[in-house]
Amino acid sequence: MKRRGERIVMLTAYDFPSARLVDAAGADVILVGDTLGMVVLGYDTTVPVTMEEMLHHVKAVVRGVRHALVVADMPFMSYQIGADDALRNAARFLKEAGAQAVKLEGGTTVADTVRRLVDAGIPVMGHIGLTPQSLHQFGGYKVQGKTPQAAIRLMNDAIALEQAGAFAVVLELVPSALARLITQRLRVPTIGIGAGADCDGQVQVFHDLLGLFEGFVPKHTRQYAQVGETIRTALAAYASDVRDGRFPTEEQSFSMDEKALTELKTSSDRPEHTNGKNGTNGARRSAHPSFPALPPR
Repeated sequence: MKRRGERIVMLTAYDFPSARLVDAAGADVILVGDTLGMVVLGYDTTVPVTMEEMLHHVKAVVRGVRHALVVADMPFMSYQIGADDALRNAARFLKEAGAQAVKLEGGTTVADTVRRLVDAGIPVMGHIGLTPQSLHQFGGYKVQGKTPQAAIRLMNDAIALEQAGAFAVVLELVPSALARLITQRLRVPTIGIGAGADCDGQVQVFHDLLGLFEGFVPKHTRQYAQVGETIRTALAAYASDVRDGRFPTEEQSFSMDEKALTELKTSSDRPEHTNGKNGTNGARRSAHPSFPALPPR
């Protein structure tokens, strides 16, 4: 697609229904991002997200996808301890969850790990610029690569990832001019998020794009809908209808055979059978042969 000049559409998804929608919309790549920690699980950052949480959500997404490439985010500390640990965890995403590739954050510092995964047959997408798992190092969500030294470092990170075998590189919160230079320098595609229009593709968070997440809306996001408000309005209308007796109506109810209903009413009016002078036989028996006896309390 990069060689043909075709822009790559990438979106996040975190569950089966959102994956089906994104896939049907024609996305080329679906990222099961560790951002699920914030927009789905309610964490303040992506740092607490675990391997088991990621695997759970990747499995759900894979079940909903028919066409797009599914990339799984490797969560914090699933690849930093060592190459063997990274290989073991990355393999789980492919073997257990059904993803086709993994994504990890970092440049020159993780190049050897990327090479190890690629050599083992695991496709790897890189991620440089603002890397949310290193948020505490950066001191917040800040644009990266604004000084000459930082820009050179990001360029070297991108080159190191390409040389290590990464098939694409995400550029997050990078000045557009720098992102353009990196995109021109690399043979593999760049995927921008807050990195300008000259990247080979773009990625956005599902909840941000649709107005589902009511927290901070990033500058790099364009909201194409206000689905959150639509959902709130619908749920409030439902609650009002239940409280005022407007739901359910006959349209949402089911009928039964009148003869069966008559027999049920008749049987319910019959006295219970007794055994002896002063009581029941220890359990209520059915008044109708088609109804099972109730167990004793």
